[in-house]
Amino acid sequence: MGEEVKRTTYNRAHRREYRRKVRLCLDVFETMLAQSRFECDRPLTGMEIECNLVDGDYQPAMSNRVVLDAIADPAYQNELGAYNIEFNVPPRPLAGHTALDLEEDVRASLNVAETKANSGGAHIVMIGILPTLMPEHLSDGWMSESTRYTALNDSIFTARGEDIPINISGPEPLNWQAASIAPESACTSIQLHLQVGAENFAANWNAAQVLAGAQLALGANSPYFFGHELWAETRIELFAQSTDTRPEELKTQGVRPRVWFGERWITSVLDLFKENVRYFPSLLPEVSDEDPLAELAAGRTPHLSELRLHNGTVYRWNRPVYDVVDGQPHLRLENRVLPAGPTVIDMLANSAFYYGTLRSLSEADQPLWTQMSFPAAHANFLAAARHGIDARLHWPGVGEVSAPELVLKTLLPMAHEGLRRWGVDAEVRDRFLGVIEGRARAGRNGASWQVSTVHALQNGGMDRPAALTEMLRRYCEHMHANEPVHTWD
Repeated sequence: MGEEVKRTTYNRAHRREYRRKVRLCLDVFETMLAQSRFECDRPLTGMEIECNLVDGDYQPAMSNRVVLDAIADPAYQNELGAYNIEFNVPPRPLAGHTALDLEEDVRASLNVAETKANSGGAHIVMIGILPTLMPEHLSDGWMSESTRYTALNDSIFTARGEDIPINISGPEPLNWQAASIAPESACTSIQLHLQVGAENFAANWNAAQVLAGAQLALGANSPYFFGHELWAETRIELFAQSTDTRPEELKTQGVRPRVWFGERWITSVLDLFKENVRYFPSLLPEVSDEDPLAELAAGRTPHLSELRLHNGTVYRWNRPVYDVVDGQPHLRLENRVLPAGPTVIDMLANSAFYYGTLRSLSEADQPLWTQMSFPAAHANFLAAARHGIDARLHWPGVGEVSAPELVLKTLLPMAHEGLRRWGVDAEVRDRFLGVIEGRARAGRNGASWQVSTVHALQNGGMDRPAALTEMLRRYCEHMHANEPVHTWD
């Protein structure tokens, strides 16, 4: 959920002092980079899985407080919506058969959480957008109890000065006016973390941006919102619009959006933090007591609270993270591209594909981003969000190619080689990348399964709401069976 804040409103003095502290933190961060204070001898990976809660009729259950009390595990936290929870998977290395242990651990933890949620009449669903969510669910009582979320909502609407229009194209275009950031709560994702050395950060971020289109085409799982069939991964556009602080005039002037793919390749992690400070005003100007210069001079590791909080309100699809663990500073690359679900094995297959391909791309002798324009990478990302596994993507040396063909002929070999370099056992590579191969050959991911199932149910006589509910019921059965989505009926 991000770090909690102390207040919901801020005055001019708060904003002025916060701006000063953010810039001071940025200067200290730059000094730390120059002093090579970031070590990464044993890189760790981490994962956050955002989930939805439904009742026995597969409608949104606004009960995360009750569910979290029942689960009673600090690995589970609330998220923006009262029908959302987040599961934080403890960090671990990639090498060996770790991923097989991870699959077992994640399934066991989620099964325990599901059983405890059931005691209050709720069920946990891993899906990009809950297909039974309707406008009436987001009118009252939708927000989790959190000062941070209240402050964030107020700050975004203070910046805009008007309601947020939600206009999304697709087979059944949606036009709606949002009086709060409630639509953002519909967007649930899996976030993949990778600890990265400062000297390798730019190559990994650039590689992740190159990969984002193919990654999303494979993993799309959010075709419905408010009963409308929209993009294969509607979550991408919905999240962008629902947190947009810009009225139309500022969009016309070219002001950057808070949900941002970026606009250029980088040469250092510092480039991203400088962009944050240069382009984005504060949303949560919470000022800490830390003097980062004094901490650095004393030989201690500054937490850079203002810089971290500001970074947390710029929603990059591949985001830099500065953190301090056991007194040691480190950098992480947070990949926010993928939706949650459909199953644990699908999510771990997506993560294996990401980590493996990222390793190969970032270590290539001729980096792909020197052969590809940044707008082309962004266009791939948007094409994948719109069309999912049916997207056609641009790739250097190949030209325009279907997403499955790009995966099968070009990216899967890279993923295998990258995981081998990570020291991942052959058995693990074969299990998870075999899922990716099967998905590409079948041309079926979560989004295409959802759409084909709803169409079949409607052709059989159901109306749209009933078809969405029945599709979600079947989805949940498959989710618990943990069979990859490309094998579902």
